[in-house]
Amino acid sequence: MAEPPFDRDSAHRWFGIELNNRTMDALETGRVTPETAESHIHAAHASCWHWMQVGTAANHGRGEFAVASVYAAAGLGEATLRHAKRYLELVEAHPEEMADWDAAFAWDALARAHAARGDLDSARQAREQAKAAGEAIAGEEDRLYFMGWFEGGNWHGLQEG
Repeated sequence: MAEPPFDRDSAHRWFGIELNNRTMDALETGRVTPETAESHIHAAHASCWHWMQVGTAANHGRGEFAVASVYAAAGLGEATLRHAKRYLELVEAHPEEMADWDAAFAWDALARAHAARGDLDSARQAREQAKAAGEAIAGEEDRLYFMGWFEGGNWHGLQEG
């Protein structure tokens, strides 16, 4: 393969950031639905792949989170579960590379995965873990951001209580 006329690592970082931001913006504004999910799924996977080329375990895990979140919004529970579990594995295997909010988001992804699969008991248990991890986030801005995410989105019938 010929050498590209650009810095490969910089390109990986640029695409990782841009595609992740595009994916998360779509999720936060409710633009990802079962009907619109396909392009968002591809963007999330591409972002994750680019981060796997040049990023840290934290970058990879956050890419897995974006992939899981898009699948959850699309109602594709099995795919959501695979990527949510991978994020949690990365959080647990590399705690020194993760922020304190990574565990909260990983448990949130797992809860949404179980909810999308219709396993509401497992979803409630993971949701409790996510809430506890979210409440333990040290920075107020990060904690408020997580709690806003945590309370929003499609939970496929899962109600707190």
